[in-house]
Amino acid sequence: MLLHGFTGNGRSLSPIAAALADQFETLAPDLPGHGRAGAIAPEGFAATVDQLVATLESTGRHQGCWLGYSMGARLALGCAVRHPGSVAALVLIGGRAGIADAAERAARRQSDEALAGRIEALGMEAFVEEWLSQPLFATLARRGPAFLEAERRARLANDPRGLAASLRALGPAAQPPLFDELPGVRSPVLLVAGALDTRFVEAARELAQRLPRSELCIVPDCGHAVHLEQPQALVQAVREFLHRACDPVPNHYPSSVEETAS
Repeated sequence: MLLHGFTGNGRSLSPIAAALADQFETLAPDLPGHGRAGAIAPEGFAATVDQLVATLESTGRHQGCWLGYSMGARLALGCAVRHPGSVAALVLIGGRAGIADAAERAARRQSDEALAGRIEALGMEAFVEEWLSQPLFATLARRGPAFLEAERRARLANDPRGLAASLRALGPAAQPPLFDELPGVRSPVLLVAGALDTRFVEAARELAQRLPRSELCIVPDCGHAVHLEQPQALVQAVREFLHRACDPVPNHYPSSVEETAS
């Protein structure tokens, strides 16, 4: 199960799906408010998690490996907490467990509401320009103008009302904090962050301290969107992790291992 980030769609992770196709059957749904699901307003974080598990089960599978990026990582982690039997292994790219501090969460809710209003007022063209100009995505420019234009066009396929609804229902402030539940997650977890994305490197380290079967993979010279900036390094790290995670030999899995993808 491949879960994209905010402003993406199921096709955002198609290079990762293609790279894993020799070993895995993959499913990459458009999350509520995005892509072809743009008209579907999310009912909330927990309801969306339940819908994703139902989507997996609709294929006849009751368990899978889950990979999520940013917003998708938060949802994938929610699946591991709410439906542990559905998650055989977990890869979180630029993920977090929510916002623990109530005051910080309230402030983020206000800023997310303001951003949702701007999306609706600006329309997709102006918003996408604003979104991609964030420092969070500055290192994407190294992929060149053709790559950036393709990313811009892909995001323009979304509907501003859908994105605004998604932000209000699934943004970090709308997500219930999952920190207390993390020690109970028994699935093996690979935590991926770009070394230049220091905020999410810190978040990954915090998750690694709480998740009992976790590995930390810091990708050198890379920002937030690891799957876009360093797809080959990501695929290699994911392949090696899933090989270990799916090893049938008990107690063969390392706990709290840190590695660097190259």
